Amino acid sequence: MKYAMIHDMEKCIGCQGCTIACRSENAIPDGYFRLKVKVDGPKGEFPNLSFNYVRHSCEMCEHTPCVTVCPTHASFMDENGIVDINADVCVGCLYCVVACPYNARYVNPLTNVPDKCNFCKHTHLKQYGEPACVAVCPTDALIFGDLDDPLSPIFSYLANKPFVTNKPHLGTKPKLFVVPNKKGGVVL
Repeated sequence: MKYAMIHDMEKCIGCQGCTIACRSENAIPDGYFRLKVKVDGPKGEFPNLSFNYVRHSCEMCEHTPCVTVCPTHASFMDENGIVDINADVCVGCLYCVVACPYNARYVNPLTNVPDKCNFCKHTHLKQYGEPACVAVCPTDALIFGDLDDPLSPIFSYLANKPFVTNKPHLGTKPKLFVVPNKKGGVVL
């Protein structure tokens, strides 16, 4: 099994429902985030304006700089391709925070341990089969599934839609795919 997610910018309306669900599901302290949607725009001229809504979270890399630099193996990739952190093994060196080329990690001020999106692995994914952000998206702009399963919705979506990944030149092979907004384009 290899979990992945798609953010379809054509469908995203920037409602922040995913951000709120993530904060609630994972008890994220105020001022911090595992996921947020950035508003890029407006672009164009009135009355023909458009916006891009860009998801900012862990990219779930296959070639993980954050895992590679961890001296205690507190940062790891599980059997489902989810990059996670074992707080009990973490020594707080913060190498993983610095190594992440996507700025997707932060230090949780309550635990003093680096934190990041883990597809709600211990909570919503375990209980309902999908991350909280996917469950609340009103426009189905987030698609979650198994890249190894040809019957998974993510499999057919990627086969039929043009997509990009963030910073492909780094060779990290992100498993967060983006369907670009045709109106405003996308710059990752």
